[in-house]
Amino acid sequence: MAEPEFVTLQVEDGVGTIRLDRPKMNAIDEQLHWEVRAAAQEAGSRADVRAVVVYGGERVFAAGADIKAMSQLTGSSMVAWGRELTSSFREVARVPKPVIAAITGYALGGGYELALCADFRVMGESAKVGQPEILLGVIPGAGGTQRLARLVGPAKAKDLVFTGRHVGAEEALELGLVDAVVPDDQVYAASVAMARKFAAGPPLAMAAAKRAIDEGLDGTLDHGLALESELFAGLFDTEDQKTGMASFLAEGPGKATFTGR
Repeated sequence: MAEPEFVTLQVEDGVGTIRLDRPKMNAIDEQLHWEVRAAAQEAGSRADVRAVVVYGGERVFAAGADIKAMSQLTGSSMVAWGRELTSSFREVARVPKPVIAAITGYALGGGYELALCADFRVMGESAKVGQPEILLGVIPGAGGTQRLARLVGPAKAKDLVFTGRHVGAEEALELGLVDAVVPDDQVYAASVAMARKFAAGPPLAMAAAKRAIDEGLDGTLDHGLALESELFAGLFDTEDQKTGMASFLAEGPGKATFTGR
């Protein structure tokens, strides 16, 4: 891929910020979502990144897909386009580190579907979220019907998808669409602060915990319990486990410094 134009990965103190910057509203077109995919893959592989923030800037997270570009597609051409978009968003969801979406302005349609790929969502008090695709005669096509239903349950998801309404911060927090609401000018700082708390933890255990929860939800309870046991046992072959338990015995909880080995 050529040098990214709309998406960058900026790293500081263990936190990688995947920054969207496609004026004016971070509309998601093919190039942007491919660049998101590349940034997510890089963030997932870099040892100096221990947590990730996805951020669209002070004005908007992402107002949705590029409707002008999509309006010209047929059903057959949308199959390939939608498959690639879903694959790009899946890379964000599969980053083996805590991921926080910092939502300013609007996170609508594909923009909110991108935010759903994060582990946590921090929202500005005047921001809006929603899945308004129904108002265009279509449905969410990049995870909105699936991740949203898993997050808040089928009835709430159907209400949002069937009506296509925009949801303000207070209701979004009440429904569980986001995890925190802060003043608009503090969204990014609050998201980075959350990320830094996670970044101080043991990277291998964080990755194992995320995998156990996410993959466990997609199968039976027995499958999830077996996966949990496997991942739990595997961590006893890591330096971080030795460090964490030795530190606990010597100094009590919360004092260990982890290397990710």
